[in-house]
Amino acid sequence: MKVHILDDWFDTLQDLPCFGKLSDHHVKVWTDHVEDTGELAARLQEAEALVLFRERTKITRDLIEKLPNLKLISQRSVYPHVDLQACSDNGVLLCSNMHGGTPSYAAAELTWALIMVGMRDLPAQMASVKTGRWQAGVGKTLRGRQLGLYGYGRIARAVAGYAEAFKMNVVWWSSDEGRARAQADGVQIATSREAFFANSDVVSVHVRLKPNTNGIITASDFSQMQPGAMFVNTSRAGLIAPGALLDALNAGRPGKAAIDVFDTEPLTDPNDPLLSHPNLIATPHIGFVTEDEFDLQFADIFDQVNAFAEGAPIHMINSEVWTSAE
Repeated sequence: MKVHILDDWFDTLQDLPCFGKLSDHHVKVWTDHVEDTGELAARLQEAEALVLFRERTKITRDLIEKLPNLKLISQRSVYPHVDLQACSDNGVLLCSNMHGGTPSYAAAELTWALIMVGMRDLPAQMASVKTGRWQAGVGKTLRGRQLGLYGYGRIARAVAGYAEAFKMNVVWWSSDEGRARAQADGVQIATSREAFFANSDVVSVHVRLKPNTNGIITASDFSQMQPGAMFVNTSRAGLIAPGALLDALNAGRPGKAAIDVFDTEPLTDPNDPLLSHPNLIATPHIGFVTEDEFDLQFADIFDQVNAFAEGAPIHMINSEVWTSAE
């Protein structure tokens, strides 16, 4: 098959062990990012299979209808960036391993790194020593403080394990269904949503972005947080109500935030009001960006390509496309 891979910005995949899975295919790897639908369509005219790097490129109806040879889109995890109905209408099968029970340890580790960086104010300390000023203020010890985890899922539970190793007090909040699962597991649930935000020294959100979770963290939630508290988001920017985090930082509740995700990505404007805020620690959506995580994820993705080529597709999302084609 003619396989095109989008958005491999650092040309990483071809050096990973999993890339050998595509040895029987004609593969084109695109290492830049293109937004324009017309340019994308021109690039992908011959593509029979399209491999996605998570949500880096939106797959719209307009694009799909310009790709007459496309038969398969292969990716991993959730797919809010793919117009599923347009795929089905045009006979394009979407395959995506939802990897139930397996968290992204890379994302969990980055979350923990951001918590430690923020609580010890490492960016300011590093900048200070490099400019000859030595120390720059006083950080905070994690031991004995409260970590509030919003969302009772796989990544959050991995983060909870790190927090427990550091002897933090872990408290949970989630949807009704998530709290029921947490209660069944015997973990500590906050007495109320207000208490969750008000009493946590660090709040970290770990929720999938879906229509019913869009904007789930509100200005009211931030207003409950203490001036010395910290908010962390390595999940999705859309979980926060528009403008609420910037307004909260300007109001000093919470006093600090560390985020890996933005409403617009890639975000390359250094003057963006949120990105340039002095109380924001930012990373460029690197939660899953490790060699180990890439090899794990793309092994699944390439297996999906091979299964399709062999006539036995796996991890089908819109299986009716395959059924009607048989």
